[in-house]
Amino acid sequence: MITKTPFANYDAVELRTQNISLVVVSGMGPRIASFRFLSGDNILYWDNSQQKGSCHWKLMGGHRVWVARPGADESPETYLPDNEPCEVKIQEDSATIFSSIDPILQTRRGIAIKAISDNKIQVDHFLQNCGTRLYSASIWALTCTLPGQNTQYALPLGDSSSWDTCTMVLFKKWDGHGNTEGFGDPQFSIKEDMFLVHPKGMENKRMIQSHKGIMAMSDPCRNFTFIKKFDYCSKFDYPLGCNSAIYIGPKNFMVEMETMGGESTLKPGEILNHRETWLLLPSSVDLGNSKILLSIAKDNFGLN
Repeated sequence: MITKTPFANYDAVELRTQNISLVVVSGMGPRIASFRFLSGDNILYWDNSQQKGSCHWKLMGGHRVWVARPGADESPETYLPDNEPCEVKIQEDSATIFSSIDPILQTRRGIAIKAISDNKIQVDHFLQNCGTRLYSASIWALTCTLPGQNTQYALPLGDSSSWDTCTMVLFKKWDGHGNTEGFGDPQFSIKEDMFLVHPKGMENKRMIQSHKGIMAMSDPCRNFTFIKKFDYCSKFDYPLGCNSAIYIGPKNFMVEMETMGGESTLKPGEILNHRETWLLLPSSVDLGNSKILLSIAKDNFGLN
């Protein structure tokens, strides 16, 4: 069921199944502001006070669709026009929320949502070139989650081929951010076939090449597991060679689960797409055991 509804003083659209609720605000963004069980709390970080960010962009939280540019992944055009009202189109079983058209870049972005099952939602991100010249970019989808005391995150590594490699980018400092642990940060660890994150409140991030396209969050205290499925294609270029990233905010105020689509050049009128599938399960799983996570992925996403 899809209905228009107010959320945090913004116009919004809510998608409900028998088990879960997802809310996209359309008064700005668009942003997915809430994702939860019908009887549970929001698992996303959301702060309507607009205290974090810059004079032109406010963090606020939730899930947003950005644009990654080669060599300039955090320039203003990655998020503009994030503060403007959106256009909403509701179909019988889905909704599409379009941003306004950027007056300088002549691009617009958006999010389309559709329920796949009672615990699974398809989240499609898109970028359209509305101008008369070429525009090159990749789609950057960022999910601000709200970690608990013992929340862990994980990504399976490698492609299980006979020539199995993985690219990873380590950060020490960037744009005034980072921590003294830097490259050796103990919040991040690597097992045989799994990248694990145990947030301890120190700001840092990692970018990871995820061939299997699986990123998971497990919270034993609140007893849920959140998994995002996304694509990887070896024929595309990705930002710094990676199609996913994890960012830990200071004092664990949030952890971002980020995915990136492949870079592409859009002719006038063309649209670039990037799909995530969200799964919310009412139990916490041990993400240190790759067999458990991959078994869930196989059952729910058809992952080989």
